[in-house]
Amino acid sequence: MPTDLTALPGRPLTGQVALVTGGVRRIGRAIALALAEAGADIVINARSSADEAEDVCRAARALGARAEVHLADVTREDDVERMRDHVLGRFGRLDVLVNNAAIRQQAALTEMSLHEWRSVLSVILDGAFLTSRAFLPAMVAQGYGRIVNIGGVSAHTGASQRAHVAAAKAGIEGFTRALAVEFAASGVTANCVVPGKIGGKRSATSGESFGIHDREVRPIVGREGRPEDVAAMVMTLCGSAGSYITGQSLHVNGGLFLT
Repeated sequence: MPTDLTALPGRPLTGQVALVTGGVRRIGRAIALALAEAGADIVINARSSADEAEDVCRAARALGARAEVHLADVTREDDVERMRDHVLGRFGRLDVLVNNAAIRQQAALTEMSLHEWRSVLSVILDGAFLTSRAFLPAMVAQGYGRIVNIGGVSAHTGASQRAHVAAAKAGIEGFTRALAVEFAASGVTANCVVPGKIGGKRSATSGESFGIHDREVRPIVGREGRPEDVAAMVMTLCGSAGSYITGQSLHVNGGLFLT
């Protein structure tokens, strides 16, 4: 466990440092703020949205966290290595890594270019691989780490015009299990949180509703999810309650998809 001599009631992650990739909007933003509220210091990664990332940092600082922006393209090895050097140089450790960066473009399979296919897989899979590989040595050295990868329900249901997204999100679940097995003895857990249909305004790279939603299937709880619902599950995995959970895919979907 990380040294935590200053933790306050309700702030169980005091003394920890968390990095959230793709942390500027929707689920990424909600996760970053939940971790900050729990006491962690936060690094917000984005590829280019500096103003939005700084807005998340201001909100995190208002919750009492140290918070910084680090712009990096997670598909570029040199960018990720610079981000690792900056985070470890600035904070001395990384305890929580949330691989949330993704693009969810839409294209009919027969019209999908190889570039479109590879661009989606690169952000979701290559990004998680490069970022995890960069920070795992530090986690292993300190004997503690929490990696949370953000999956997608389309990996389980299929999705119209989202073959690349469904394939990438299925891959991230396999990657998660491999991490869990390889690093369990080092005190590092790895899990995948799988959101269902999350409401709210979508970004330009999120596309429209898709897959099972096109078939008029709705969550059995009677509402769409909120980004905060996903963030709550991430927090569970990063806190003491998550210490005996690893290699799992945890669905947050209101019963939209029943495992």
